[in-house]
Amino acid sequence: MDDEKKFDKVSYKNQFNREKYDRVTIMLPKGNKEMVTAHAKANGESMNSFLNRAIEEAMERDKARETAE
Repeated sequence: MDDEKKFDKVSYKNQFNREKYDRVTIMLPKGNKEMVTAHAKANGESMNSFLNRAIEEAMERDKARETAE
């Protein structure tokens, strides 16, 4: 693949990501990144998909708890 085609592909991917996703940076205590990555991998997920799932599940639990009160 020549450099121009490679650049176009990278440029397209970056543009797509900017349009479709919000970026969030999290800070974990030292060692926790490896622990979270290992947990996600053991469950057949990427770290990103695991974190998205964990956030969604926590929000659902919080909403259910608020509704029950």
